[in-house]
Amino acid sequence: MKRFYSVRNGADILVKYVMLPLIGFSFLLGMWWFTATYLTNLMPDPLTALRDNLDYILNPFYVRGPGDVGIGYLLGQSLKRVLIGFALGSIVAIPLGFLIGLSDTAKRIFDPIVQILRPVSPVAWLPVALAVFNLANPSAIFVIFITSLWPTVINTASGVSSVPRDYLNVAKVIEMPRWKQIIKIVLPASLPYIFTGLRISLGIAWLVIVAVEMLTGGQGIGFFVWDEWNRLNLSSVILAIAVIGLTGLALDILIGKIQDSFKNWQVEA
Repeated sequence: MKRFYSVRNGADILVKYVMLPLIGFSFLLGMWWFTATYLTNLMPDPLTALRDNLDYILNPFYVRGPGDVGIGYLLGQSLKRVLIGFALGSIVAIPLGFLIGLSDTAKRIFDPIVQILRPVSPVAWLPVALAVFNLANPSAIFVIFITSLWPTVINTASGVSSVPRDYLNVAKVIEMPRWKQIIKIVLPASLPYIFTGLRISLGIAWLVIVAVEMLTGGQGIGFFVWDEWNRLNLSSVILAIAVIGLTGLALDILIGKIQDSFKNWQVEA
């Protein structure tokens, strides 16, 4: 009987995590083939795109000259910018979110600034960054920094403000120090909100870096997309789109794994 249920569970897992995603990707490939065959002469079909991109796929990290490098190398340059900007943004956003969530005075000071700057398009910050830094690389990092602030600030503040006041009142009664209240009560309760903000921020940051690199040039996956389009090489553009999407998925999974690693600590706290 146990063997029967084991086989059944294995079949369910195969259907859920292999067969159903394959159906979705098959539909996507079918739409791609139909568009390339019947709607436009510029777009290559899936097999043509695979053949054209074999060198990039098999040798992603080659360096054959200053302007001739593999897509893996370009992806690494973009990831470095995103992770630096995201890390700097998180270092600022999480404490600011705690401050806004814990203090009504701080909320009245900073919340209007957040609400005014939050809707501004990230690309609109690029001219300001270029005027300040005069270089493409730090300007791109600055735009990522600004982009990654707002979702983390807002979600952290929401998580902190949602902590039941009864918990904090009990902590005051037993004369628990303020820093200990934050570490033992506020932080564990607000962690799901913080990680939600971090996941949103990282997703937006990865989306924005492509647009920024298109405008600033240099080495990166965004400039690769723009450069290949200027050459009317849509096969490479499609490869870059796939790489960007898969990298975004990997980054989201990474944040999820980090969040899972904090769950035991959250329960103990």
